[in-house]
Amino acid sequence: NLFRMHSYLLKFQHKNAATEDLWDCLEQASGKPIALVMSSWTKQMGFPIIVVDQEQQGDDRILKISQKKFCASGPHNGEDCPNWMVPISICTGEDPGCTKLKVLLDSPETTITINNVSPDQWVKINPGTVGFYRIQYSSAMLESLLPGIRDLTLLPVDRLGLQNDLFSLSRAGMISTVEVLKLMEAFVNEPNYTVWSDLSCNLGVLSSLLSHTDFHEEIQEFIRDLFTPIGLKLGWECKQGEGHLDALLRGLVLGKLGKAGHKPTLEEARRRFKDHVEGKQILSADLRSPVYLTVLKHGDSATLDTMLKLHKQADMQEEKNRIERVLGAISAPDLIQKVLTFALSEDVRPQDTVSVIGGVAGSSKHGRKAAWKFVKDNWEELHNRYQGGFLISRLIKLSLDGFAIDKMAAEVKSFFESHHAPAAERTVQQCCENILLNAAWLKRDADDIHQYLLKRKAPPV
Repeated sequence: NLFRMHSYLLKFQHKNAATEDLWDCLEQASGKPIALVMSSWTKQMGFPIIVVDQEQQGDDRILKISQKKFCASGPHNGEDCPNWMVPISICTGEDPGCTKLKVLLDSPETTITINNVSPDQWVKINPGTVGFYRIQYSSAMLESLLPGIRDLTLLPVDRLGLQNDLFSLSRAGMISTVEVLKLMEAFVNEPNYTVWSDLSCNLGVLSSLLSHTDFHEEIQEFIRDLFTPIGLKLGWECKQGEGHLDALLRGLVLGKLGKAGHKPTLEEARRRFKDHVEGKQILSADLRSPVYLTVLKHGDSATLDTMLKLHKQADMQEEKNRIERVLGAISAPDLIQKVLTFALSEDVRPQDTVSVIGGVAGSSKHGRKAAWKFVKDNWEELHNRYQGGFLISRLIKLSLDGFAIDKMAAEVKSFFESHHAPAAERTVQQCCENILLNAAWLKRDADDIHQYLLKRKAPPV
């Protein structure tokens, strides 16, 4: 590749080059149709979703692969369905790190035969998750990949990619969210921080979505069940020879368990918090956020007062910010108001106010409504503070991200028609689209999710 780039730079050192010139040079050097492939990506909008199904014929695995445009708002059924030239690589359970086959998908669909693949072996598209496309596997094919997640033979980047693709597809209405929950349950032995971080983030979105239903507690139970094994394995104390990522993972897992109301985690967090406040045993930096979050989420006015006192006493801005980000976890409506008032007080730096309001909006159903009302009521002051910068967009996004009711999109649109925020026009538009997407997602999948969560806990007949 360096040699190819060198020849390109030499050729055009004294004159202007067009993008096509680069493709031509790379094509000549590699003997591959690079110009054709690249123009299918650079001259049209979006990216594809690769749909895959399989069947076994003797010792061979036959894959049927097709492509369509991926749209976050659901299946693309336009007349002008674009076609990409997609380099596709394939690996199998026999050697997960090694590409068994490479093909160029240059038509809407194709059939591929992989020789010598036994029926019990999984087949994975896009090993290393390097290709810029999402994958939609058939249910049976997905089912066959679950053991590869459980026993960790699928590489971490592939485990993450699989979960992330499925989550996006469920949000777009292309598969049921139940498929994602089934996949998530396979991550019981997952050791990797990056994988857990993405999984946790997606579960957070799902939890926020289901806070609009009367079965929010069932998804908390799902979260507790999923995170308990890794929580037990990591424990509260850092172990000898542990890396930086293990400490991050411990914080992530304990915070998730604590927020979801896992009793042993809550009790231990309260005990450690008390010792910390009394100066008996100061919490290590990586345990503070999860402990603060846990005690606040299940805390009362005394807890909030203690936390505000810690904020006032903190010498370091890092500790102040750490507290500001979790204050919104408090649950009682009157205390939520107290946190919002605190956000605009002189105790919080103007650039950090947004984090406090965002923390309230992202923590619960009550918090979401209260934060949006607070933003509307204090709009003039907030807009004067942040009008030209990125913080006004961030404030709007954080305040509106969790809504999932059609009429909220109309309310937001009309509010910003009479309260102009030129720097955040695009953000407002995206937030309205997001609210409608969430509302459609909820209508489509809420019942199925509820049934699944009930069924997984029902004793076998």
